[in-house]
Amino acid sequence: MTHASALVAALRSVALTVPDLALAEDFFTRTWQLQVVARTTDALYFRGAGEDHHLLALHEAPGPASILHVTLRAHSVAALTQAMHSTEAAGGRVLSAPAPVTAPGGGQAVVLADPDGRVFQLVYGDERLHPIDDAPDMPVRLAHVVLNSGHVEDTRQFLEEALDFSLSDRTRIMAFMRCNSDHHSVALGDTDNHALNHIAFLMPDLDAVMRGGGRMRDAGFPIEWGPGRHGPGDNAFNYFVGPFDIVIEYTAEVEQIDDRYQPGQPSDWTWPPGRVDQWGISQPPSARLKEAQRAVLFAPIGNGHV
Repeated sequence: MTHASALVAALRSVALTVPDLALAEDFFTRTWQLQVVARTTDALYFRGAGEDHHLLALHEAPGPASILHVTLRAHSVAALTQAMHSTEAAGGRVLSAPAPVTAPGGGQAVVLADPDGRVFQLVYGDERLHPIDDAPDMPVRLAHVVLNSGHVEDTRQFLEEALDFSLSDRTRIMAFMRCNSDHHSVALGDTDNHALNHIAFLMPDLDAVMRGGGRMRDAGFPIEWGPGRHGPGDNAFNYFVGPFDIVIEYTAEVEQIDDRYQPGQPSDWTWPPGRVDQWGISQPPSARLKEAQRAVLFAPIGNGHV
């Protein structure tokens, strides 16, 4: 039976390193339609139209882009300590005990790592912003993050035991994990590495997803997969490879579920020959997309990134 997490309320943000902050700022504001909400000497923080302080934190560092951590919002301050203990019991590591966050957004946080080095920051009491009204082309919040795994069932078990996620659906190549009413906030891609597969940004509606496809194409970033509508989650999508090989998705209409939802298995999610989604109008994911979905790795633990 799928259930909402007792520890994690929502996915809040993702932190990455990039080699060129000026290029990143231009792209994520002018084309992707986020707003800079805070900046430090070596980092930028981007908000959407919703109340989250930021959806994306980019830290300048030489070399290929890397993922630093995925930030989840906790239900309570007590959940931070609970997650610390449950992470250790599940075979993970506590990188930082609950403490005040000094970076923009604030709050208190615990920083955790799974056995493969995926880093999760669980924060409580972080700053909330006034939503931006009348922003039809601005992402509202993050919809989900997909992380690759060479052994999905072990990673799934860690998320269940450490952070009280539950399985919404399992396809041949992906496990969809739920913490609230969104069909999935984290998904695990079945592959042979532990890279960032993609980050999905929730748009106000389907038209915003489609207009975003046109805006990205005009800026020189073609749609690498889409438009389409997924099976698990029922969400509409357009996928792109952004600067530094970061795979990003515009999505809308994510299915809302509760404890009555029965998780599907791979046999429940099959398509007729030649189709890769419900609509069947898109070509399969491009070779460029598949390559980029393996390119952005987690930064080695201990690089001062948390």
